[in-house]
Amino acid sequence: MSGKADPRPTGEGTTSRTRLDRGRGALGPALELVHTGRAPTRAVLTAELGVTRATAGAVAAELEALGLIRVDARPGAAAGSQGRPSHRLAVAEEGPVVLAAQVHADGFRAALVGLGGRIVATAPGCETVDADPAKVLASVVEAGAGLLRTTGLRCVGAGLAVPSAVAEPDGTALNPLHLAWRVGAPVRRIFAECVRAAGIAGPAFAGNDVNLAALAEHRHGAGRGARDLLCVATGHRGVGGALVLDGRLHTGSSGLALEVGHLTVNPEGRPCHCGSRGCLDVEADPLAFLDAVGRAPGPEVSLLQQSNELIRDHYDDPAVRTATEALIDRLGLGLAGLVNILNPDRIILGGLHRTLLDADPHRLRAVVADRSLWGQSGGVPILACTLDHNSLVGAAELAWQPVLDDPLGALTHQ
Repeated sequence: MSGKADPRPTGEGTTSRTRLDRGRGALGPALELVHTGRAPTRAVLTAELGVTRATAGAVAAELEALGLIRVDARPGAAAGSQGRPSHRLAVAEEGPVVLAAQVHADGFRAALVGLGGRIVATAPGCETVDADPAKVLASVVEAGAGLLRTTGLRCVGAGLAVPSAVAEPDGTALNPLHLAWRVGAPVRRIFAECVRAAGIAGPAFAGNDVNLAALAEHRHGAGRGARDLLCVATGHRGVGGALVLDGRLHTGSSGLALEVGHLTVNPEGRPCHCGSRGCLDVEADPLAFLDAVGRAPGPEVSLLQQSNELIRDHYDDPAVRTATEALIDRLGLGLAGLVNILNPDRIILGGLHRTLLDADPHRLRAVVADRSLWGQSGGVPILACTLDHNSLVGAAELAWQPVLDDPLGALTHQ
């Protein structure tokens, strides 16, 4: 329980406590409903949980006492509504946060993220990544610790996104191809040690950046409401994919599912790091685009930013348009193969792929429809990711999960 004394008369307090005891198992589901925006009012919460109004009220009150949500008992009635308006529910803006960290080929970033996927504070990103993961992770954690000192907020966990498959159950980075890290680096253990050394409370987690982007988009962004969600994205280097099934990431037997970057989309194409040729990883990422345009990558900004700016600002340039169309066709071919195998009900695209979709949505959707059985029979919605820093938000989701599973236990045992 919250540990606070109940100021109400004994009989009323006992009745409320009995209701809460009955609804204790609903604390986690209730928090997740508010966290993902699916329960904006107590009436909706009651219906979603399948409990009585009194039990839903007790559950909401306990989550508020824990500092996780805010209950507005004086909401305005919606236009045309009848009867007493329901209490509105929202995540607590001054509540606890988690430390989210992301490492990619062009640097790293740290942030504090609250419930609801809300980024509370960010530290300036670093543009160089040392070959020693311990040095990098110590730096990004220290940046996050600085944010905690500045804000004075309570931290309940930490999550890390890396551009590599993360093997389970050991938490090792199996293919950090675009970093100078050794294969099999124990990133989760190193990250957890850095978190503890910085005096940050709560458990620490690590995961693949595209997996975490998909999780964030499914809970808070373009993937919300999808049952079988496919996410494909290219950020700074390479191409990654992720699949969310019934609200849960599908990571395979050991965390290595959906390595979509190694689908062949151009058999006579560029040599790939995996030993094959023409993989999506080297045919549809920012470096491939800059090569196709004939532009040497500059050191001033990231490859992703250079590519996005060329497409958005110079699409009328024939070289830029030709390169864009070539990448759209290769991406579409890869997506069509994935549609044939996975039959998702929605596809979301991130990074440069989002920019390709924005540049010529009809062309990309036509390629997927022409090359996939399910596309020809009705089409799969293809949407752009909508969250800024979705991998950071996804890293935060890892750290929030223990609280979502058991709010009372997670917060009272720290």
